[in-house]
Amino acid sequence: METTTFSIPNISCGHCVMSIKNGLSEIEGVKSVEGDPQNKNVTVAWEAPVTLDQIKATLEEINYPAA
Repeated sequence: METTTFSIPNISCGHCVMSIKNGLSEIEGVKSVEGDPQNKNVTVAWEAPVTLDQIKATLEEINYPAA
């Protein structure tokens, strides 16, 4: 399992974090999503079959692109 922390500049509140959790949790292979609106980052634990590029693409699709 891999863990990656993404900087997400447009996170402003807990609702944003929940939207990201909901969007990423639907992807097969994403194990956990933790967000911090104060530091504007999200940490994702994941494993195959999902790829880092798929996670980044999903973040962009749900309007929370990684910096």
